[in-house]
Amino acid sequence: MNKLLFGYYKKSLIVITILAGIISVDVSAQSDNPSPLQFPTPKNIDDMVFYIQRDPNTNTAVYAINYQENGEINKSNPIKAYWIRYAEKGEKKDFTYMQRKFAYGLESKTVNNDEFELQFVSYKKLPLTLKKMDFDQKYHAFVNVNQKKIQIEKIFVRIEGGSFWLPNVKYAEVTGIDASSNKRITERLLLK
Repeated sequence: MNKLLFGYYKKSLIVITILAGIISVDVSAQSDNPSPLQFPTPKNIDDMVFYIQRDPNTNTAVYAINYQENGEINKSNPIKAYWIRYAEKGEKKDFTYMQRKFAYGLESKTVNNDEFELQFVSYKKLPLTLKKMDFDQKYHAFVNVNQKKIQIEKIFVRIEGGSFWLPNVKYAEVTGIDASSNKRITERLLLK
């Protein structure tokens, strides 16, 4: 009888182990960030407002306030953007002309002294607001995603194939602070 019970117990353990393996594979396939890459977080960057990371590499686009020599924001070009090339030892590098004009660049329009409307050159359906806030006297970027106003910290763009001119963008995720609850939030935006 003990041998029979032990055999049954052993078979049950094998079935449970197999099921656990199947379940864990299924859960990881549905993770929030299916990219196999490990993305570093930019740190100690003066006047950074937000950053963008995307497949297929870890290079990060940084968007920072463009101050003039007198300490005032450059109203005709309030954001300076550049790469941190983590794939090349963290080297800082300006966008190329093509990247600035057709992919990652921002266009801006002055709303008032301390507020600007921003749009990505490659996706004008997602307007951003750059605004100097009273609570810290710093500029922050805001966007509305899924009826939520978010103070942007980072944007992750999931790209699966395509080409330089027509990448196959699956979605973008905006992470930051929900302006109504003051809690950290990530919202997914399906790009069309």
